[in-house]
Amino acid sequence: MPAGHTPVIVLMTDFGLTDTYVGQMKGVILSIAPSAHIIDLTHAISPQNIAQGAFLLGKSASFFPDGSIFVSVVDPGVGTARRAIAVQTERHTFLAPDNGLLTTILQREKIQRCININISEKRYILTSVSSTFHGRDVFSPAAAHLAGGVPVQELGEEIDPAGCTSIHIPDCTSNDQGQSWEGSIIFTDHFGNLVTSLESERLDRSMQWVVRAEELQLPISATYGDVVDQQPLAYRGSFGMIEIGVRNGNAAKMLGIKDGDRVNVSTKKE
Repeated sequence: MPAGHTPVIVLMTDFGLTDTYVGQMKGVILSIAPSAHIIDLTHAISPQNIAQGAFLLGKSASFFPDGSIFVSVVDPGVGTARRAIAVQTERHTFLAPDNGLLTTILQREKIQRCININISEKRYILTSVSSTFHGRDVFSPAAAHLAGGVPVQELGEEIDPAGCTSIHIPDCTSNDQGQSWEGSIIFTDHFGNLVTSLESERLDRSMQWVVRAEELQLPISATYGDVVDQQPLAYRGSFGMIEIGVRNGNAAKMLGIKDGDRVNVSTKKE
């Protein structure tokens, strides 16, 4: 860690903020690394939704300063034989259960090291490790020690990142040379907007596109102001994906479309 650098630790979980889980994680981190700057990426990942967490982590990491340490915990297999891993890339370090949560990082980033965190050795984790809360007992203290200057390789044994767990992330496919694309709803955000797996960069902006989901057919609009109040629209969202929303409304509730539902976009009207 460069001299004078304030370490940044980024937290992403499915814990919510009603309980004390996130607060305990922060308490552990600051007890070990009191100068750390903690940022909450989100604690609203849908419970046990590893794919949603992997997608959001992959879409968010580039916005953080070099040397950031990400603690990502969506962990339905906590306490089982699944590994706890630390992955160091050219820019950041990611700590997470080895359950596919780091799929997008492993696929898209240049990996420098991948470490199987040793939870038998208590040097860099808490002395007492709960079988249900590795976010507090394993990942938070390990991240705090990294923030304090401990090299990532000290956390455990180096392993081949190719052997880490990967999961299927909803994708965008075409069977007609890009005249149409098939995908699905990845997740619904806080506003009820439906984020799809349709990558907006694949759609030629000089062409007119129509998005379809269930019985809905929508042209791609530039922004919410292009439609009247309570009217649905499709648009190119900030994640770089096509999204479906309702102006001043909740698309998920109004349209009855949910995560996992199929969606497509094409240059033809039916």
